[in-house]
Amino acid sequence: MKLHGLIVAAHTPFAADGALNLNIVEQQAEHYAKNGLEIAFVGGSTGESHSLTLDERRQLARRWIEVARGTRLKIVVHVGANCLADARALAGQAEQLGALAIAALAPSYYKPRTLEALIACCAEIAAGAPATPFYFYDIPGMTGVGFAMHDFLAQAPARIPTLAGIKYTNSDLMSYQLCLRAGNGRFDVPYGTDEWLLAALALGAQGAVGSSFNFGGPIYQRLLQAFRAGDLAAARQEQFRSVQLIQLLYRYGYLGAAKAVMRILGVDVGPARLPNDNPSAEQVQELHAQLEALGFFDWL
Repeated sequence: MKLHGLIVAAHTPFAADGALNLNIVEQQAEHYAKNGLEIAFVGGSTGESHSLTLDERRQLARRWIEVARGTRLKIVVHVGANCLADARALAGQAEQLGALAIAALAPSYYKPRTLEALIACCAEIAAGAPATPFYFYDIPGMTGVGFAMHDFLAQAPARIPTLAGIKYTNSDLMSYQLCLRAGNGRFDVPYGTDEWLLAALALGAQGAVGSSFNFGGPIYQRLLQAFRAGDLAAARQEQFRSVQLIQLLYRYGYLGAAKAVMRILGVDVGPARLPNDNPSAEQVQELHAQLEALGFFDWL
């Protein structure tokens, strides 16, 4: 099992009052299908997992699996949490539901101080789903946990028999190359920074997990196609479109602005939850105008 191609990091849909709004999941899935996206990464950073209750995370995973059943869409469930017992329980549920794979962030409040402690945390979580591929989700910019991931891949398999690889959201492209070659290339290492995707592809990436794939799927599909065809000029053009888009959204607070773009596109995933903020109605109008000026709607 490999996470190759484009894996979309799904937003968690909320109603205007912030309550979970699972009725929108089917519409999200239809939007992904229209854009050729066949794997969804549910309940991760883009999915605001740390702002959800344990029960909400269970409901979210169940709904995505239900909606995907009988379609081409496959579901990877993020199960990481600061409480390892909760993470292990979510892993067990994901396996029972039939998830394609599970992934887990490092605990980020009480942080593991050593690589050995991090591996022990991952082993505890993965043991809750002993028949499901496990990915460690490396994103040190958010968790503050930053160990050399090629060392993780060298040591972790002895403790985690289901280890499939790493969701690598990390700027260290030297270590990324070492990860791609760890264990004679046996591990799957999808890349997780959208605006650097082309660099990762040039180094050997086969897959990517991205937040902006939600609303920019066609951009990244063209980027992949151009790279595979050896048309680097076209691939660079699509990558720069990605950079311009992400740079614009960051001006308004990325997650809230990204969800506003989804609403503009007709898939109302609601607002972001606190502590993330959201653009005002006036700012959304301004954002819409700036997207038009950028040419965004012509890129889709």
